[in-house]
Amino acid sequence: MNFLRRRLSDSSFVANLPNGYMTDLQRPDSSTSSPASPAMERRHPQPLAASFSSPGSSLFSSFSSAMKQTSAAPSGLMEPPGPSAPIVQRPRILLVIDDAHTDWAKYFHGKKVNGEIEIRVEQAEFSELNLAAYVTGGCMVDMQVLRNGTKVVRSFKPDFILVRQHAYSMALGEDYRSLVIGLQYGGLPAVNSLYSVYNFCSKPWVFSQLIKIFHSLGPEKFPLVEQTFFPNHKPMVS
Repeated sequence: MNFLRRRLSDSSFVANLPNGYMTDLQRPDSSTSSPASPAMERRHPQPLAASFSSPGSSLFSSFSSAMKQTSAAPSGLMEPPGPSAPIVQRPRILLVIDDAHTDWAKYFHGKKVNGEIEIRVEQAEFSELNLAAYVTGGCMVDMQVLRNGTKVVRSFKPDFILVRQHAYSMALGEDYRSLVIGLQYGGLPAVNSLYSVYNFCSKPWVFSQLIKIFHSLGPEKFPLVEQTFFPNHKPMVS
């Protein structure tokens, strides 16, 4: 015992003892029990939940649940949204060049392009139109029409065209070939080809195409009324 007292009074000896060793020596039953080593204590730690067995543990649990809900709320805002509503595309504008005797709007009423895009009909005669065509900007049409005695003025960019009126006549002021050229210049697609519309402005030009068919199929399959063409009146006079 004297030896143990001397060794325990040595500060360097005590400092080198394992953690908790002096505590085990100071226990009342240290002489009869075999204390567990620090390594065994570290191998079998006490459950953390045991430290919150007091009534305050329920408050902590409630607070933790509230924090989880609060932190989860912003993350919910970042989740991908559900299926969005379909995008409504603008109606496609069909410019119909015809007189007012035929109401083309009723024929396209309820019709849709590809079953999805509505069609809006703008109808006017050649005499009621003016336009400006651009290399990259398409074609802008100005329309001034009379509807039930009311003058209607509109400016719009048509998406396609339907021509149901002659673009050229021998009558004074009825040469609208420049408008056909402007529509072609703007690159607008037409239901009936703008090439054919422009070609039909000259009857002799159309008849020359019929002559080609006449020579290809023969007079029996493609009879043609014989005509004579003169570029001007001088050969007719001589």
